[in-house]
Amino acid sequence: AFALAPVASPMPQAARGAHAEPQAARADVPKGQSSTGAFAVAALSGMAMGVTKRHARNVARKAFKTVESDRIFTEAQELMPGGVSSPVRAFKSVGGNPVVFDRVKGAYAWDVDGNKYIDYVGTWGPAIIGHADDEVLKALNEQMQKGTSFGAPSALENVLAKMVIEAVPSVEMVRFTNSGTEACMGMIRLVRAYTKREKVIKFEGCYHGHADAFLVQAGSGVATLGLPDSPGVPKGATAGTLCATYNDLASVEALLKENEVAAVILEPVVGNSGFIPPTKEFLVGLRELSTKYGALLVFDEVMTGFRIAYGGAQAYFGVTPDVTCLGKVIGGGLPVGAYGGRRDIMEMVAPAGPMYQAGTLSGNPLAMTAGIKTMERLKQPGSYEHLDKVTGKLINGILQAGKDAGHAVCGGHISGMFGFFFCEGPVTCFADATKSDTAKFAKWHRKMLERGIYLAPSQYEAGFTGLCHTEEDVEKTLAAAKEVFAEL
Repeated sequence: AFALAPVASPMPQAARGAHAEPQAARADVPKGQSSTGAFAVAALSGMAMGVTKRHARNVARKAFKTVESDRIFTEAQELMPGGVSSPVRAFKSVGGNPVVFDRVKGAYAWDVDGNKYIDYVGTWGPAIIGHADDEVLKALNEQMQKGTSFGAPSALENVLAKMVIEAVPSVEMVRFTNSGTEACMGMIRLVRAYTKREKVIKFEGCYHGHADAFLVQAGSGVATLGLPDSPGVPKGATAGTLCATYNDLASVEALLKENEVAAVILEPVVGNSGFIPPTKEFLVGLRELSTKYGALLVFDEVMTGFRIAYGGAQAYFGVTPDVTCLGKVIGGGLPVGAYGGRRDIMEMVAPAGPMYQAGTLSGNPLAMTAGIKTMERLKQPGSYEHLDKVTGKLINGILQAGKDAGHAVCGGHISGMFGFFFCEGPVTCFADATKSDTAKFAKWHRKMLERGIYLAPSQYEAGFTGLCHTEEDVEKTLAAAKEVFAEL
């Protein structure tokens, strides 16, 4: 693409310095051409290649079209509130219209305009072994020949229940539901029934589904939309919900001293205010304080369960709660949730006990099948080592690229869960997270999207990797990140 002009007169030997290589020593220099001339040609060739690569990237960006996505989303806004079935999907906090997915496979997603993305959302966590895994699809197809829903006991429920009980330290019995929100709704009723107390402690920025009692300083979609809590929630529904500061034991004990508390409930690693890890001392302290004041300790592991370790955050940190909520990964991409815990607590649940909770599609054979196959894959040697390796390379590369470009960034990862903020940090609680430059994040998100990198469309959401993500995927992502940081 470039015509390289010949070098008319090489630089004199003396001018090239004492350490310059003699022309005669260069066997790779064509006869009749000086080494200086060869260097010049090589340099110009390198420049040409660099320009050509940039040109190719610019062409690819210009090829990023969203005509069909825009058409579908415009129509959707007339059919569904905000055009979506879950608020954060609408891209409200990052600007522009969302892209509409057509299909997914492995670590990738394709939208209706044909754009391909490296996907770091993974249907918000469940796709830990990759989208549309062949083994999972085969098992689902075989099960569908038998039926999609029974509304009656299924042997598959026993299989998945045994796997959960074997893996998660706190779980001796488990109840399956259809979503993480359902699991948390059952859990809060259970802890109140068991302790005969009404008040619960949650943490600012932790999200436990959209049940009334939890929509208090709930992070995630609520923070993304700038809503302090939700209209339509009666005062009585949240009267028993107390809020403490994450990673701050003193704030927890102050509430425990003044109130009879049924349970202390938290995300053991926060993913709904962005990625915020706990200190080990914080989790150990919560275990001790809960026991001291007669409250149950509840880990909401809908996001962290089977993601940061096979036994969840409680196995990773070595701190065992009384009750655990699960979801996402245990359904392998199909709707699922679960709550479980000590046998004496779980025997309060109907029909074994008086605490009522039910669900038409709970324990349905398709979700059980996908969950079983997903967990079988995760048990294979090297699974979590791979997640840690690719995720560590990804987030460390992003942070370094940001700092090299002069941006204030901080973040981290545990296994296949990661996140970063546009601020100096450290970020240890929701108040710290709100210091992030969300306007800058919005620009970052759009520019990465244009380069084929699909990230969570909110500063207040964690990202996810899976077993299908490769070193090449990470390298492509980091190359895009360096470009974008330079443009911000």
